[in-house]
Amino acid sequence: MSGAALRIEALHFSYGPRPVLQGLELELAAGERVALLGRNGAGKSTLLSLIAGVRRPAGGRLLLDGRDLLSLAPRERARQVALVPQSPTVPFAFTVREWVSLGRTPYLASFAAESAADSRAVEDALAEVGVAELAGRLVGEISGGERQRAALAQAFAQEPRLLLLDEATAHLDLRHQMALLERVSHRSRTQGLTVLAALHDVNLAALWFERLVLLHEGRVLADGRPEEVLRPELLLTAFGCRVSVVAHPAHGGPLVALLPMDEARDHPAGEE
Repeated sequence: MSGAALRIEALHFSYGPRPVLQGLELELAAGERVALLGRNGAGKSTLLSLIAGVRRPAGGRLLLDGRDLLSLAPRERARQVALVPQSPTVPFAFTVREWVSLGRTPYLASFAAESAADSRAVEDALAEVGVAELAGRLVGEISGGERQRAALAQAFAQEPRLLLLDEATAHLDLRHQMALLERVSHRSRTQGLTVLAALHDVNLAALWFERLVLLHEGRVLADGRPEEVLRPELLLTAFGCRVSVVAHPAHGGPLVALLPMDEARDHPAGEE
């Protein structure tokens, strides 16, 4: 299954009187991997929830391959878009396999049993994400990091064309952060999956995503390659802190280091 192209036009959303997204415009090509950056409250999670259908925008359009996402029935939308939240919740005492198999729900007829194709998709997802050994464990008994990986397996079992990651690496150690993003990247490269991920770690974003989008006050402040977006003056505007940006010792891309407050005063441009 190939990835889907996403187009966001003049998107608006508010929480009561507080505007969060103010005419946001963004496009993703099919198969592209894009990371959303910005401070808390910049609108990253809100944007993902709007695309996933968890919330409805106050204005603007969300188009997937030219089709209005708001016009799609929930089942059809779930076949196209999967969301991995920052802290997935499991309301019942599911085993990991049972929970991952919920990703096949959009493909099942009412009260229908799991088909051979459904079972294969679930087993493949468990193995791909590295949680097959947890399949028989109760989700409530595994760690937060293991639950996060199982949530990705559920999204993979769903076989979407657009994958949304909302701080999906938040509960993972360094090794599993890298492993999760490698698996997402591999699926994107081999199956054309389109990926839009909200991340706090700008260096992790630069390492794994070919394009970064920096949000500020409900709009796109910068959009481009990591070296174009991770610039001291842009990060100062977006995050309110001064940084030094140097070349990564392994691949030469940008590496961002926070400056202590006294050094920030001594380096007003934020660069070494």
